Order: sequence, then C-alpha cells, then structure tokens
Amino acid sequence: MARLDTPLVLASGQRLPNRIAKAAMEEFLAVEGQLPGPGMIELYRRWAQGAAGLMITGHVMVDRRALADPSDVVLENGTPLKPFHEWARAAQSGDGRIWLQINHPGRVMTSDMPGPVRSASDVAVDVGRYSRLYPRPEPMTAEQIQDTVRRFASTARMAETAGFDGVQIHAAHGYLISQFLSPLTNRRQDRWGGNLDNRARLLLDIVAAVRAEVGERFAVGVKLNTADFQRGGFGADEAARVVAMLAEFPVDLVELSGGSLESLATHGYAADGSTLAREAYFLDTAAAIIADSTVPIMLTGGIRRRSVAEDALARGTAVVGMATALAVDPGLPRRWLHGEDATAQVTLPRWRDKALAAAAAQATVRCRLAGLGRRDGAGRRAHPILALIAERLHRRSALRDYRRWLSGQQPAAPTE
Repeated sequence: MARLDTPLVLASGQRLPNRIAKAAMEEFLAVEGQLPGPGMIELYRRWAQGAAGLMITGHVMVDRRALADPSDVVLENGTPLKPFHEWARAAQSGDGRIWLQINHPGRVMTSDMPGPVRSASDVAVDVGRYSRLYPRPEPMTAEQIQDTVRRFASTARMAETAGFDGVQIHAAHGYLISQFLSPLTNRRQDRWGGNLDNRARLLLDIVAAVRAEVGERFAVGVKLNTADFQRGGFGADEAARVVAMLAEFPVDLVELSGGSLESLATHGYAADGSTLAREAYFLDTAAAIIADSTVPIMLTGGIRRRSVAEDALARGTAVVGMATALAVDPGLPRRWLHGEDATAQVTLPRWRDKALAAAAAQATVRCRLAGLGRRDGAGRRAHPILALIAERLHRRSALRDYRRWLSGQQPAAPTE
C-alpha cells in the first residue's frame, strides 16, 4: 500500500513527490484579455507552499468564443504567454508539479454569453426553473469537431511552452467532452454518436492530438466522470471501458469524479437517487474501475480528513485529490505529510433549493480563493448569501469586460 508521502512515477517519466493533489477549482480570477492575473499567481504560490505533489489548475478554455463564465482564463493561438509563464513558475515554487486543465464548455453557456453555443446534439440543459438561463445548443458539424480537437492540442502545446508540467483534459462534469460521452446528450447518428466507441471518439482524438503536439516528458491526464448520476446517462461500466481505452495511449493519470450541472454529485447530490458517501463521494462507485485499471487513478470528491485519504490509497487509488478543503486550509497537505490528523472544516449550505445551495457554496469558496490571492490577505469566510451576491456583481462587470475584449479580437480562425 502506498503512503501519502510515497512518490509516484508516471508513464511520461514525470515524478510526483507524493500522493496528494490539489484538484481543479474554477478560480474566477481572469483579468483583462482573459489572462491569469496577480491574484491567480499569488494563489498558486500559496498552494505551492502547501506541499501537494500535484496541482491542477481550474479549467482554461481552448476557444475564446466558448467560456463557461466571463471570468474564465483562455489560452489559444495568439494569447500572450508571459502571464502563463509567471503562473507556472509560482506554482512550481514548492516541490510539486503543475498541470493546466484544458476545457471547452459545450452547452454549459448561459444565454447572456456572446459566443455560439454548441454541443454533441441539440439537447438543452435541464435544471428545473433555471433551465431558461441556458439556450438550446446547435449540434456541432464535423468541421467544428475537428477544429475543437486541434484547439485542445494547440493549447496543450502552448502550456508546455509556458512551462507547465502537464495538462489535464476535462472530460467530466457535463462539459463538452462529457456531453459527447453521455447518451443523454449525444443523440448523433454519425461516427461521433451511438455506441460507446463512437461517443468516446472525441476524447480519444483529443488525447492523441495532444500527445502528438507535446514532448514525451510532458504529462497528459484526463478527468472523467465515474458516472453522470443521471438515469440513462454515462455510468461506471462505461467509465471503466473508457479508462481501458485511455490506457492504450498511454495517459499518465485519470482523475475520477462525477456529476454535472444537472446532477450536483460534487456537492453530494445525485439526480438518480444514488446515495453518496459524506467524504470520498465516488470511491464506492469507482472501486471496480480502480481495481481493474492499468492507469494510475486519482480520486476526488469531498475528501478532507487524512484517514479518508489513506483509506482511498489502501483501496488502490494512486493519488487523492482535494479541492474545497484546500481553499479552507492551503497548507493541509504539508500537515498530513508531517503526520498531523488535521481536518479541513467544510460547511456547505443545506438549502431546499439544491442548485442555489451549490451556487452559494461555490461562491463562498471563490471568495476565499480571491482572499488567498492577495499578498496581505487570507481566505475570508463570507456568508453564503453575501458571497453569492458579490459573485453576481463581479460577473456583471466581468461579462462587460469580456464582451468588450471579444468584440475587439479578430474573427477566430481555425487552428493550425
């Protein structure tokens, strides 16, 4: 059994100094031009001192026209690399590695965003009374799919040039690649739809294109849903098959998570009625995948106690990932590695409106991240309602800036 302080050597030859990872969280800290700013750089400098063996950034978008939020960072052809180089150097100021998570939102774009909304099929987001916020997407053409593949590869190449140690391709949580994987959102009748081999084609094409664009020592990971936790959706059996497909490339690390905007499994709520554990939400569902996988598996989802992390390792997980816990206590990995039984006290709103509760929880976390990103500040503990209001005001300003910036850019050309 691996211990938390056991190093891990990946297929690329990259060495993680321990088995603790900072999992991706949306930081909402982009500055003018959708670039990482001083707050982002300082935030990752703090996390670097926390001693996690691996840090994975919040998602960075591969196409400036397709953002999940107007505060998202974009990295594509023509993006200035200096801020990304500073970001990578700050994250490498400790002993850990830093991977850039790269993503495309697909249909997870609200109607006030200016870009085109596209997905595998024309299936709209269904989140009850909030569904009106999301327009029905257009099915992507073959040319648009191929352009998206090229964009992922181009972004990965630029991440390597900027000094990052790897990328993680986001294929979970209901974003574009996850939309292709799920039979609920992929109703295509062509080579990208139907059976799992076809639904996984976009992910596998992206992995192959990324691997071809980067050096052999540059790590390539994938974030995948253990399950969508929606009836009729992508499930654990299909996830196991996709992990086996990824093993053939090879991929360095597969992170297993779960859920989407429509099934808030990352907050402990499953739309299909599944009962999730209070910590390590997805460990039971992922157990069979972990046992059979030849690729190292990273598991995230509510882990905040050392004993739970150690149990995940004992059950075959290669790396344990934490997100919210490291917003509460950025130094938690170092404390665990020094033998402390420290716990991050995470209190999430338990309101009747689960979607609103999840949004408030995320806003509270991002308020803390903004505080940690100030040189003289610490993460503030904001009341969930006040954090949610503050985030809505910030979004209004960020959307105005994003629209202005986007309108001043040249039309997005196909990638190389």
